[in-house]
Amino acid sequence: MTTVTTPKGIGLRSERGPVLAAIMLCTGLVALDSTIIATAVPSVVRDLGGFSQFPWLFSIYLLTQAVTVPLYGKLADIFGRKPVMFFGIAVFLAGSVLCGVAWSMPALIAFRALQGIGAGAVQPMSITMVGDLYSVEERARVQGYVASVWGVAAVVGPALGGLFSEYLSWRWIFFINLPLGAVAAWTLARRFKERVTRSSPRIDYVGAALLTAGSSLLILGLLEGGVAWSWGSAPSLLIFAAGLAMVVAFVVVERRAAEPILPLWVFRHRTLTGGNLVGLGVGALMIGLSSYVPTFVQGVLGTGALVAGFALAALTIGWPLAATFSGRLYMRIGFRDTAVIGSALVVAGAVLGALVTQRTHVWTVAAACFVVGAGLGLSSSPTMVAIQSVVGWERRGVVTATNMFSRSIGSAVGAAIFGAISNATLADRFAHPPASLAGRLPDSVDATSLVLGAHGSAARSPTASFIRAALYEASHHVFQALVVVAVLIVAAILFMPRRTAQLTT
Repeated sequence: MTTVTTPKGIGLRSERGPVLAAIMLCTGLVALDSTIIATAVPSVVRDLGGFSQFPWLFSIYLLTQAVTVPLYGKLADIFGRKPVMFFGIAVFLAGSVLCGVAWSMPALIAFRALQGIGAGAVQPMSITMVGDLYSVEERARVQGYVASVWGVAAVVGPALGGLFSEYLSWRWIFFINLPLGAVAAWTLARRFKERVTRSSPRIDYVGAALLTAGSSLLILGLLEGGVAWSWGSAPSLLIFAAGLAMVVAFVVVERRAAEPILPLWVFRHRTLTGGNLVGLGVGALMIGLSSYVPTFVQGVLGTGALVAGFALAALTIGWPLAATFSGRLYMRIGFRDTAVIGSALVVAGAVLGALVTQRTHVWTVAAACFVVGAGLGLSSSPTMVAIQSVVGWERRGVVTATNMFSRSIGSAVGAAIFGAISNATLADRFAHPPASLAGRLPDSVDATSLVLGAHGSAARSPTASFIRAALYEASHHVFQALVVVAVLIVAAILFMPRRTAQLTT
């Protein structure tokens, strides 16, 4: 078994500041590449062709990022955080260069997959390194800062993508990663120190292969089901059946492995199980908000993309503010009780979002996002700190990665469920239009694009008004589903024990 020690210089604030800045920069690059390409798709398709394939630019990145997270968590506990983080940065930057010089859509998709493999290391290592460097009292505040980077990227990414595409080239979306990633790597190389005494660990290659393949198929089925193929089609059923079979085989292999890649004990302790269930809920909640709040604000309330982005950005303001306060609170009343208070705020914010109407002011939507963000700062951050606090350094990587993996699964499941709810609502409304609009509506639910960014008489036409009402109903149903998710997060937190203790097995 590998013997490890905590990083050197853990108490030196002059060292931690630059390391945290580098961690946030790395996280920002990973988060930006999830969103920045959205507004560049027309330019990419114009240069490379392959319009029917462009959704894979998003799916493949999220897929390879998600399925590699558990592997990196285990490797970090064996070899240390620093080499795994450097590997992730190197692969991410290599993928960025190749994406920038891609000559066809299939090549760009393949290189986006490589980017995702690198991003899969950066995401869990960032949170794990925060757990190494900061005390229990400080972690929630700092993790709130890191988490807020994702929200900022959701707002800034599409704007940057549009600017690069219009004034430079869409290829600069990827090339810009190189200097920023180099600065982050250089800072970590100089400032982040750790001592790891290595032995000759036995890596569970069979388990790693089964976990990667099985989770890849399941996440792929969730991401593309109802989009690339219907849910009940032969490809969909075959993908899910094969994925489940590999997951079952993975469990069998892990029970016998000397050093399992994802030890099953992480699912046998209430603190870890409850925390991972919270991660599932948070992943679903975040994908629902980031996908449908901008659509609602633009398509229903009739604002521009910038205003819609700022409405969602309110979430990223509430999260770090509440996370900063949560550090003091959970030292007094405990992790679970602090998280319960936060989850109550999440429910309140979700309910406020479900009550919005077509006449609601955009500030009300922003307020709902702020309340949800504050609730996540008081619930998600203490939950992560609790997970990291019940294990030692040599297990912190795997429990952190498992939680991040749970969040990725939650996002995939949430995207599938919310997409199905929205599409079913829109399809039903479009199938039963008023008599005055019969035959004047497009057959596809893509008709909603007619009210996104429409101005003048086009925005006030009967067709646009009907589509806007249909989009409101679809968004309303999604927001109601988010209330259910918020309640399930409360239940997951209540499953966790009130008092935490170091695990012995």
